[in-house]
Amino acid sequence: RVMMGQGITPAAHHPVTRQMDNRDLSEFLGEIRKDAARTFIKLPKHHEFVRVFCDAKEMPAATAMQAPLAPVQPPANSTVQPTSLSTALFNPNPTIQTIALTNGQEVYVIDDFAQDPDALLRLAQSASSQFQTRPGHPYPGPQWDLLAPISAQLDHYFEQHLRARLQTGPAMASYGRFSRVTQTPATLGAVQRICHTDDSNIAPEQMISAAVHYLFQDAQLGGTVFFRSRMSDPDTQAFLIDATSMDGSTFGSKYGIPAGYMTQSNPYFEVIGRVPARWNRVVFYDGRIFHSGDIQGTSPAAYQAAMGRLTINAFFKSQKPHSAATLKP
Repeated sequence: RVMMGQGITPAAHHPVTRQMDNRDLSEFLGEIRKDAARTFIKLPKHHEFVRVFCDAKEMPAATAMQAPLAPVQPPANSTVQPTSLSTALFNPNPTIQTIALTNGQEVYVIDDFAQDPDALLRLAQSASSQFQTRPGHPYPGPQWDLLAPISAQLDHYFEQHLRARLQTGPAMASYGRFSRVTQTPATLGAVQRICHTDDSNIAPEQMISAAVHYLFQDAQLGGTVFFRSRMSDPDTQAFLIDATSMDGSTFGSKYGIPAGYMTQSNPYFEVIGRVPARWNRVVFYDGRIFHSGDIQGTSPAAYQAAMGRLTINAFFKSQKPHSAATLKP
């Protein structure tokens, strides 16, 4: 994009693409997109890069939290005013519920999370044409990256209210997006029909925390369900490798898992807790916990209507706490 902005355009496409059919080419480009996303989330924050490589003093945490956010222009047809994105979007005095999972882990729920959730919904509606289903990405529907001020406020909110609860180390990077579930159960591939974690492809000394913010009124469209593996660690890893390398039919035949969203216990994973969906509710959790959207699929048309099951999904990468990093086996 930088070169195209300077008037440098490609003269031709790579000849290897002539040897691929549309499906192979889509998978090839999908892998490139996934590699880019994995690299992005591993990058340091801008102020951290400046501090390390330019010998600049880091802004004090309190100052950074209180700094006004520069307004960013939303989509041209949006009814959201630019100035509204520089004010506090999220409840500054939340009541944080601790939900204990049956394996002893905890997740954290905040109701009435956004101060004006309808504004976020209108913003997503105004940008509906910019939502894209990304080739090779396992999420079962289209996505749109959050505007920078929203993403920054989510990051600040996590620092202020959730980091201590989730027992993470120093912050490294964050990422957020609007997401919709639109894929019908019968069309799901192998990796889409099982639960997952959010911490793949990060260094051993790092961890991911995550959040899902429900922006839909119909609670039957599904909240979030959490699991633990019933398998040994090596068997769990072998299972996950098969899910990412096999097509749906082969995987289903090997493990007896038909196409569909995973919402119940099976021979491989056990449900350890659920958070029901509720308008303007958010759940924060450790990304190392297996989880899935609680998509029962009882009314497929409801997922397609308007914005359907609209959520904000956010991910916060950090170092593991020093105490955990120095433990010896």
